[in-house]
Amino acid sequence: MNEVYHKLKTCLESIRQKTDFVPETALILGSGLGDYADGIQVEQTIDYTDIEGFPVSTVTGHKGRFVFGYVKDVPVVIMQGRVHFYEGYPMTDVVLPTRLMGMMGAKKLILTNAAGGVNFDYKPGDFMLITDHITTGIPSPLIGANLDELGVRFPDMSEVYSRRMRDIIKTEAQKLGISLQEGVYVQLTGPAYETPAEIRMCRSWGGDAVGMSTACEAMAARHMGMEVCGISCITNLAAGMSKVQLDHKEVQETADRVAGQFKELVTAVIAGI
Repeated sequence: MNEVYHKLKTCLESIRQKTDFVPETALILGSGLGDYADGIQVEQTIDYTDIEGFPVSTVTGHKGRFVFGYVKDVPVVIMQGRVHFYEGYPMTDVVLPTRLMGMMGAKKLILTNAAGGVNFDYKPGDFMLITDHITTGIPSPLIGANLDELGVRFPDMSEVYSRRMRDIIKTEAQKLGISLQEGVYVQLTGPAYETPAEIRMCRSWGGDAVGMSTACEAMAARHMGMEVCGISCITNLAAGMSKVQLDHKEVQETADRVAGQFKELVTAVIAGI
C-alpha cells in the first residue's frame, strides 16, 4: 500500500475508534474564525494529538482539533486549526486532514483564511470570494505516486472552486448585507511575509490576495472529487502597498474585528450549499 495512503487509513481508523459520525460538509477555519466551532451543536471533539500519525499545528491561536456536530441540521466536521507547509511538514501531511475529512464522508469543503490584499481596491476587513488560485510558488500535494484510491493521476483543475457554491455564497452575502470581493488567491510558502517585489510578481500573475495555506488543500480536495469553495478575510495590504509594517498581531486583530460577520456568512453558506 502507498505510504501516504497507509498513513491516511491509519488516521481514519484511529478516528473511527472514537466516533462513527459521518459529515456532509467539511470546514477549515482560518485565523479569526477559530472559535466558530464552539457555537455549533457539538457532538464530539477529537484532538489532533489523539489521532495516530496526525500532523499537529504549531501556530498560536490554532486549537488543533476536529469538531463534529451540526450547523442548522447539516452534519459537519470542522478543522479547528490547520497545518501549514512552513511548519516543516511535507505537503502530503499538510493536506492529510483535508483528505481525511473526505474519507470520513464529507462531499463539500469550505475553506477560510486570513490573507494579504494584493489588489489595490481591497482594504483590511474585506472578504474575498476565491474564484481561482495560483500554486506556482509551492510544491503540488499531488507530486509522487498517485493515490488511485482517491483520484486520477491527472485531475482537471479548470473549476477548483465550484461555481454553484460561489453563486450561493454571493446570494447569502447579499442577504446579510455583507460586501464581497471576488478574486484569485496566491499561495506562497511563508513563514516570512512577502517582499514588495514578490507582491508585484503576484499582481502581475493576476493575483488579488496572498497567503500561506488553502490552495494546496483545495487541490487535494478536488483530486478526490470534493466540491470546494473558499473565502479569504483580507487582514492587511501586502508588502509595499502601504507604510504599515506587517506583523501577525495586525492580522489577528483585523480577523477578530470582522469575525462576527464571517461567522454569519459561514453559517448561511453551510445551510445553503
